[in-house]
Formats: sequence, C-alpha cells, structure tokens
Amino acid sequence: MAYKNGFSARAALVLVCALAFTATAQQNPAQKPAAGDNGAPDASAPGETPVIVAGTVSDDATKTQILARVREIYGANRVVDNLAVANVQTPPNWGAYVQRLISPALKTVSKGELSINGTTIAIRGDVANEGQRLQLPQEMAAQINNPTYIVKNSLRVVAAAPQAILDQALANRTIEFELGSAVLTNNGRTILDQMIVAMKTAGTPKVELIGHTDASGNPDKNLALSQARADSVKTYLVEHSIDARQVGARGLGAERPIASNNTAEGRAKNRRIEFHVVP
Repeated sequence: MAYKNGFSARAALVLVCALAFTATAQQNPAQKPAAGDNGAPDASAPGETPVIVAGTVSDDATKTQILARVREIYGANRVVDNLAVANVQTPPNWGAYVQRLISPALKTVSKGELSINGTTIAIRGDVANEGQRLQLPQEMAAQINNPTYIVKNSLRVVAAAPQAILDQALANRTIEFELGSAVLTNNGRTILDQMIVAMKTAGTPKVELIGHTDASGNPDKNLALSQARADSVKTYLVEHSIDARQVGARGLGAERPIASNNTAEGRAKNRRIEFHVVP
C-alpha cells in the first residue's frame, strides 16, 4: 500500500496487492520505509514481493482486523504494516466492508493497488484477460451491496509471460511416473495434456524439461532415471502436437532438491519435472 495525501479527513486504506509490489513502491516518492509492528521492515520470503498496507483507520481494532485479513490471504511474512490510527470519520460498517473487499481474488492482479477512501473504492493493476478485468470490480460491488459505495475500475489486460503461464498451469503439481521407471501414470498424462494447452496459450515457446529425483538410492541411477523421465515427457509432448524443436530434456538427478530428503513428503516434492522457458 502507498499512502496518498488528502485521506486524513476520512478513513482510508490503500493496499498494494498481488505480484509486483516493489516496483510500485519504488516509483512512489511519498512512500515511507516499510515497517512492521515493531518498527523494523517485515521480511518477505526470497522471491516474494511485499504486500504494503497503508492509510488511516479510526481505531486499533479495525487496524488489527485488516492486517489479519491481508496476512490470511497473502501470508504473514509478506505483509508490511504502514497503517496508521487517527481520529478520522468512518462510514457505517466501513471496517466490515473492507474485510469483504480483501479477498483471494486480489491475487489475480499484478502491479496492483486497492484503494478504499471513505465510500470510494478504486482497483488498478494488471490482469490476464478481459473476463478478470470485468469480474473483479463486479464481485466487489456485489460484496458491498451498498449504492453509496462507488467502485472505480482501472484494471488493464496484460498478457502473462510464457513462464508465468506454464507455472500457473503446473501449479506445483507433480507429474507422476510408475515406481522406479519413466512410464507416465494416467494422472501424469492428464497433467501433461493441460501443459500442452498452456504451452499453446503461451505461444509454444522453447522449453527445457528438467527431471529431478530424490536422494534415495544410487546417484548414478538417479541421474539416469531423471534423464529418462525428462525424455519421456518430451516424447509425450511431441506425440501430442508440440514441435520437437521447441522442447529440450535434461536430467539432474538429486542435485537440486527443493525440500528435505529426510521425510517422505520432502522426497515426493523433489521427484519432479520442471518446465523452463528458454530465452
């Protein structure tokens, strides 16, 4: 969130939402240093941009409720508290309405900002398609269901980058194989069918498939298995209409884990196929 001058007479909230918060904050010369409840910057996880909550509300309870809701949606480590408490006018049920407006749907917006200035609601940022551009403000108006509130729609449609499209389609799922082999399971083939659609949506970019295993067993065998599984995925893609010249395949064995190999859950996460768009 980036506090805007002129909001002090009424309760106001500005929430910089979704993906590219840092760039928005840096472009705003009035932005104060990000501080958490203890006065120190809140730490975001590596690779995650902060969600900045700023503005002025009428009491500590409203502030606490708003911050709790934002943290519920985005995760506590991403939220930066720049929200002030002062003697400001509050429209009836304002705090409750704000709670409804801070919804998971905001995560479809990148480089975004939600501003609630008294009874004026403004949403801006980038969305992936025209349906999202129209739907989000309509849902906000329906959540409020109060004719005294005005929703201003400044969303714009910006096509997602190919890597973002593929990441969203895979959605942290695991492409499954038969135990100890490179034979795809039915579930694995279903996910790949969806990835083929995503690749075409992204303009069929050049992609490198990277196979990974957990650390169990012989390292040389794991390396060979990871390569065989990446090759198996490539074969499936090519057999289902993807140009072979657009797909590479490489196995890394257990070299790059993303979770601990000391637990069954961690090992399952490490057994994966990644889709990397090649520049």
